Amino acid sequence: MRRITLTSLALALGVVLALASLTLGQQAPPTWKQGQPRELADSPLAPIAQPPAPKAPGEIPIEKIKVPPGFKVSLWAHGISNARAMTWGDKGTLFVSSRVAGNVYAVVDKGAAREVKTIAKGLNLPNGVAFKDGTLYIAEVSRITKMEGIEDRLDNPPDMKVVYDVLPRDLPHGWKYLAFGPDGKLYFNIGAPCNICMPPDTHANISRVNPDGTGFEYYAHGVRNSVGFDWHPVTKELYFTTHGRDWLGEDVPSDRFDHAPRKGLHFGYPYCHQGDIPDPEYGKGRACSEFAPPLIKTGPHVAGNGVHFYTGSMFPGEYKNRAFLAQRGSWNRSQKIGFRVMMVTLRTADVPKYEAFAEGWLQGDQIWGRPVYVQEMRDGSLLVSDDYAGAIYRITYQR
Repeated sequence: MRRITLTSLALALGVVLALASLTLGQQAPPTWKQGQPRELADSPLAPIAQPPAPKAPGEIPIEKIKVPPGFKVSLWAHGISNARAMTWGDKGTLFVSSRVAGNVYAVVDKGAAREVKTIAKGLNLPNGVAFKDGTLYIAEVSRITKMEGIEDRLDNPPDMKVVYDVLPRDLPHGWKYLAFGPDGKLYFNIGAPCNICMPPDTHANISRVNPDGTGFEYYAHGVRNSVGFDWHPVTKELYFTTHGRDWLGEDVPSDRFDHAPRKGLHFGYPYCHQGDIPDPEYGKGRACSEFAPPLIKTGPHVAGNGVHFYTGSMFPGEYKNRAFLAQRGSWNRSQKIGFRVMMVTLRTADVPKYEAFAEGWLQGDQIWGRPVYVQEMRDGSLLVSDDYAGAIYRITYQR
């Protein structure tokens, strides 16, 4: 009996080791392949790899960025690894996030040049930054922290204090945008933990908390992934970009520019895409008319990120209250699209006007940069961050 038992154990151990070896040899596919049809298993499409380092100034072809007559583009800052979201401090410091590098930077304007200081490092996809009353707020995947009095301590940053730390820990679409709304609350996205799935109620939304971390609530639902939003300067209503799902088609679904005038609206994910295409799996038994439609279909896989309503006085008068949308650009499409800054003019009696403002980061099918967020300077010029080139551009207008 003992011999039989030992033999059985040996056989069982062999089976376990064989299965473990098989499992190691068949690694799980990357998360961006989730939802990929079987017939596209050999597709060469894949996310665009982040360069290992920022481009040197001589490698950044500013002259290829095309803007309307009267406007000019210049290189404002460089050497900022994976420059993403931007927010201004009270004393003129520009704080810049870095999703891939895991850093947060402070850019100090020295007049003819800018000095870049790293004020936080080793963070978990710190995409969102916001500033209020002397305090910088930073959004990572599962928490929001703050650095009080940071502008007076750029060379010796204060400790990061937790504001809210019970957010989901999923990495797919886990990075967040962060901004203060007109109501004084901190708004941020919680993306779907997948390309396409039935997300738990805790995901695929835009949420908000008070600056002290209390009062958490969901503001908008059915939002697959929004990493950029702003409020209209007059109506104070929320507008945001939304990334559509991948692997549904070359030209569908379109990404979206959405409008949430009140709390509680559902924008369709995962049941309906671009406002009029039911999902092949999750849309069964549902109608797209149940959900808030997009204000604008912004294009298939353009990856719209930053949203900024212009309030300055440098640009011509017709630019007042226009929205600028930074589009990082497609990967789930054989012919690339996006890699530009678009402009939206809202019109009371007609559909919004949607047109290009700055483009040229895409040359043919080759890219050299990816515009990702837009921020206004006090003089009314615009800053555009580029996470691929690791740079920030300034767009001015000369009357």
